[in-house]
Amino acid sequence: MSGITDFDSLRRAMAENGEQPEGPARNARAEQLLAEAEKLGIPLAVIEALGHQLKVYNYSSEKDKMFVPFARLLRMWDERPEDFDEYEVHTLHWVFKWMSSGMIQQPHIPLTSIEKWLGEMEHRYRLAGHSERAVRNAEFSVAAHLGDVPRAERAYAAWLAADRDSMADCHACELHEQGWWQAEQGRDAEALALWAPVLGGEFTCAHEPHAVLASSLAPLLRLGRTDEARAHHLRGLRLVRGMESMRSAYADHVEFCALSGNEARGLELLAERPAYFTDTGHPRSRLDFLSVVALLMERLEAAGLGDRQVPGPAGRTWTARELAAHARAEALALAGRFDERNGTSHVSERARARMAQPQLVERLPLGVRTAHPVTAHRAPAPAAPAAAPGQEPDLAALLAEARRMSDTLQPNAMEAWAAVSRAAADVELDARDRAEIADHEAMDRGPEGAELFERAAALYEEAGDPGEALAARTRAAYVRALTGRVDEALAAVAEPYDRILALYAEDATGVRQTASVLVGRARVLMRRVLDAGETADGTPGGAPDETVLGAAESAVRELLALVGGHAGDDVRIASRYAEAQAMLAELAVRRGDLEKAVELFGRASAAFVEAGLPWFAVEYEARLAGLSHHLGDAAGAERALRAALEHGGAHLEAVGRAQLHLQLAEVLGGRGLAVEAAEHALESAHWADEAGEGPTFGAWARHQLGGFLLRQGRFAEAAEVLESALPDLSEETHGDGVVVQTQWWLGDCLSELGEHRAAAERRLQAAEIARHWPEQRDHATLAHLAAESLGAAGLSADADRAYARAGELWRSLGDVHGLVRSLRARAWLALREEDGAGAARELMARAVRECESALDADGSAEEARERLVAELGHTHRQFGDLLARSAAEDADDDAIRTTLEAALTHVTEAITVFTSLGDNALHHRTAAELAAAWLEADLSRPTQATARARAVLAAYDESATEDETAQGRLKEAEQVLRVVQG
Repeated sequence: MSGITDFDSLRRAMAENGEQPEGPARNARAEQLLAEAEKLGIPLAVIEALGHQLKVYNYSSEKDKMFVPFARLLRMWDERPEDFDEYEVHTLHWVFKWMSSGMIQQPHIPLTSIEKWLGEMEHRYRLAGHSERAVRNAEFSVAAHLGDVPRAERAYAAWLAADRDSMADCHACELHEQGWWQAEQGRDAEALALWAPVLGGEFTCAHEPHAVLASSLAPLLRLGRTDEARAHHLRGLRLVRGMESMRSAYADHVEFCALSGNEARGLELLAERPAYFTDTGHPRSRLDFLSVVALLMERLEAAGLGDRQVPGPAGRTWTARELAAHARAEALALAGRFDERNGTSHVSERARARMAQPQLVERLPLGVRTAHPVTAHRAPAPAAPAAAPGQEPDLAALLAEARRMSDTLQPNAMEAWAAVSRAAADVELDARDRAEIADHEAMDRGPEGAELFERAAALYEEAGDPGEALAARTRAAYVRALTGRVDEALAAVAEPYDRILALYAEDATGVRQTASVLVGRARVLMRRVLDAGETADGTPGGAPDETVLGAAESAVRELLALVGGHAGDDVRIASRYAEAQAMLAELAVRRGDLEKAVELFGRASAAFVEAGLPWFAVEYEARLAGLSHHLGDAAGAERALRAALEHGGAHLEAVGRAQLHLQLAEVLGGRGLAVEAAEHALESAHWADEAGEGPTFGAWARHQLGGFLLRQGRFAEAAEVLESALPDLSEETHGDGVVVQTQWWLGDCLSELGEHRAAAERRLQAAEIARHWPEQRDHATLAHLAAESLGAAGLSADADRAYARAGELWRSLGDVHGLVRSLRARAWLALREEDGAGAARELMARAVRECESALDADGSAEEARERLVAELGHTHRQFGDLLARSAAEDADDDAIRTTLEAALTHVTEAITVFTSLGDNALHHRTAAELAAAWLEADLSRPTQATARARAVLAAYDESATEDETAQGRLKEAEQVLRVVQG
């Protein structure tokens, strides 16, 4: 079978299998390797194969398989301890801990057996001379599982008091368990304090910070630290997603979604892991998973979504209601098995408490794409006036409230009039009431309300209010203008305009009605301005004719003359004044006077705010922001956008809120304020999703958010966001530049996370798009970056081809630096290959020649020439390092000496080059000098090595104490002196 012919090949095969993903396939291979080990007739081979099998079982969903191989291993130890080497003796005792924790997670193993096992572990650890720390840790785990708090607290204290030794769990795992206990006892802040070193990267291991990130989610939500919870979810989910053994941690992420209003995200997580519903090898983690599934499903059912189809166990379709019942029953049945074994009710009580948790955050935006949102959260409409139980709202009260809201221009006035209309369906009303109902229904219909406005006008006439009738007819004219019938609208408004002025002159109507007609006429004329400034397809064109502009301005100034002294406490008249200022601002834009437009939009916004109508100011603050940005006034744009968000408040539509947050994010990002920019991009993505615009500017917001997170070094979060943006980003909607940039950023994130193969794929995809661009610098850069990732992924041949392609592109662009760096990278790749030293030297020699040729031909500015000189210095330095590393240990002394002499020649040349650049290259020169000193030492030339080290010491003056690089150079120079002087 497998090419296992000796102990070495067995060890190589086990090492290779250990690198495979967790799961049944890796476990099956471990079983095959044990069979092969038995054929070798070497006891230690069997011992190592059993240890390998134990490890892969422990890190999988088949933990229940661990006990048989461990029993065999323990029997072998008891019978022939001399067959175990030092490492396997350590491993045997280490695995005792896995057995104790593994037993408590299996309800079929009697409690008496577990307690007996604890005693056995304590006895064997004492015989081996180990601290009792691991034993007390294991006892704590048993007591905590049983719900025996006094015993758990005693064991916890003894665990922490005992000395750490080679049997103690790693710091990261210990801190995770200690923090878990604090959170379990309701001490969330203490838990997070214990976890801080793991979360900060001070302590890590194969499963940390994965598990700590997951465990921290609910405590963070309970403490109101939602930003950290979001970050831990995005970062942690990425770590556990591909690890089969981390079902409990995965369950914590599903729970987080249920507690934070992200039910749709929770459903997506369930769909990613169907096997988690049914894998039985680790009952305790299955209980955790089923408990949070029940929590999530019951949340959906409470929201009226019980009939929604959801992911569940394979073999049938599930509704949320059905899965809730199934998961709850399965979870409680499992918990009951544990409690029956334990003789307590603790596990069931804990499971019920977990399934009954209240939602901790109504909606926590995550920034990532959700394919199928569960609910749309909208601000509730204002309630109708209260009615007594069992009674319909009073029509008179509804009318009074609707009139109050429309008179004060409240945002929800239309809903109030709609309530009046419904209540009045079968009621005989007078003409005035019917006129107002028709008028407001027409307003709600927008461009389709013209005929209804005419009906309202007739009713106003019938009610004896000719001024309001003329205002309604003017509104009818304006909605015709909105549908492109501007000439018809101008003709229609002419008579109401003449008549209202006559009525006003006779004191037969008021300022409010007159202003309504004048503002309507001005709007129609402004519509003509806007149409005149657009091309046939609706895009902005040239400036309108001055006659058109003048007519509109005259109408606006007539309106201002009317309302200027009449506003007072009448918000309607005040709003006419503010709108007139905004119209003048728009006319200034059309005339190209943008500074004047900024001033006038500012006046309009201020007037609306002063009138107590800040929500009307939003549109004009947004216009002000756009103009300020166009004028290069970033601070002004920022002020206007912040004001728009503040003025709009809860009245902003989701789509408008998304747009404003996105614009503010871009402005702040342009100023380098990545943290706050990310907050606004996150809000934009959330509101875009709420508005149903996730695939359009929601994707753009996620693109921006990912970039801002990347700037902050939050690579895992950025990767999650960027990956979720990509399915919606398209070259047609967002432009190929955005798609390339997203792939580029994602490649950078994946590279930082060590996911080099995936990083290469993203960079190659971006390069393929950029390949078709007229300017090829981005294509060259991406090809180069892809080559770096391929090399880091161990794909040397692919990396060499990518570097060669990048080199061709750099040459075509005349970029010597890129070309030289690609050649140097190829040289290092070649050195990895067997018999690749010759090719490596030739590639590095080509890099030197390219630098020298460019310098010979260069006629550029001094700064550019200095960069080329520095590149030559770096190339000589790397050539020397490459030669030094290529000296084969098994070569004869003369061959090694010759190679080191050649290396020293290039490093010395680097020193000369860097010296020519003066102080600007001081650190590069001293680094090369130290490399030369070590080579001199290797060549048994202590005098020369000492001279070079002293040259470094002399290169820095007293100011070097503030320079970390200089301090490092000085310390290394002292080290050279100590080595060569004995």
